Amino acid sequence: KDFGGLAGSYVRGYFIEKFYHHIFSSDVFIQRIIKELGLTEKLEWRTASIGYYIDGKIHRLNTPLEILRFDQLSFFDKVLLAKAVLSARRLKDPFVFDDVPATRWVIEKTNRSVYENFFEPLFKGKFGEYENVSAAWLLSRIKLRSNRTLKGERLGYLRGGFQQLVDKMAEKIESQGCEMRRGCEVTRLVIANNKVEGVETTEGFLAFDNVIITTPSLSKALSIDRIRYQCTICALFGLERSLMNGVYWLNIKADVPFGAIIEHTNLIPRADYGENLFYVVSYVQEEDELWKKSDKEIVDLYLEGIEKLFPDFHREEVKWWELARGRFTAPVYELGYKNKILPYSSNVKGLYLAGMFSSPNYPERSMDGSLKAGFECAEEVMKRGERAK
Repeated sequence: KDFGGLAGSYVRGYFIEKFYHHIFSSDVFIQRIIKELGLTEKLEWRTASIGYYIDGKIHRLNTPLEILRFDQLSFFDKVLLAKAVLSARRLKDPFVFDDVPATRWVIEKTNRSVYENFFEPLFKGKFGEYENVSAAWLLSRIKLRSNRTLKGERLGYLRGGFQQLVDKMAEKIESQGCEMRRGCEVTRLVIANNKVEGVETTEGFLAFDNVIITTPSLSKALSIDRIRYQCTICALFGLERSLMNGVYWLNIKADVPFGAIIEHTNLIPRADYGENLFYVVSYVQEEDELWKKSDKEIVDLYLEGIEKLFPDFHREEVKWWELARGRFTAPVYELGYKNKILPYSSNVKGLYLAGMFSSPNYPERSMDGSLKAGFECAEEVMKRGERAK
């Protein structure tokens, strides 16, 4: 209906993303685009407090002292964990571990206690079925999240929301004479004699010489995408008070139907919104029972889970809620994933691909990776056009 896709926003007198978003210091491509579009002054880097909910309480895991106090691991376990993290950060090429199970790497580098009490709940919350997840994903994730101070991890956010970036990009594109259509859904790609002819849309047929597929729903329909994807269910709640007392990201090991809570206003000041905002997120498969439930049923289950984790919280405190679902929101980075990455060009003349399935989004998806894929694919289209003249 509007521009932005998974980076789209709700409008409530302010913009707030439908799915939680932030960037890392290593996301240099999106930072370049932010600068080119005159939004650098809006980009702020803030220290994010990370927590782990286990056995009825939140364990903060930001400073060296907080990590030493983490009672789910012995001192020896913590030494092994620290050595494994340092080893991952020093790796020049995590991709060589594409065919190594993440579970095996963790157990070999640490021990079963570290795996079961630290990593396994994270894998379950992120992937559900995690046995075949590649160590390349885990190692790259550790490297990605190494921009830390002694107080915690540094994350970037556009004050006022990433919708500003979406809108500025749309303005720039339209100012160059391009036409952009809101609310026009592509229903089918039209191919004849191994050549793209155009697309069928809710507004009729549109003829094109070149088409770039950016969504897995179309790449799957063409049977050219062998990647397995997850569905995401992401609820956003408005409250008058803070839920997690300064913690931005809470990983959860408990019997609740979600794997993490992200309190946005513990990263960006409450004053920007006039209320506290927090996300509750689940990663599921399409056949999972949770995915089949109505929005209201899911929110009721989420609120029940939050009440279980935080006994002083009552659902009547919720001022409003929104729920977003995404069918193809995250690849499952399984063993051998790099062999499933889709190239920008295809065997069909005029058909190109750029998105979550592209190389810049391996071994972790991001706004940075998707933007980079889009620009690189556009360059490929132009190069092929020049060669065809």
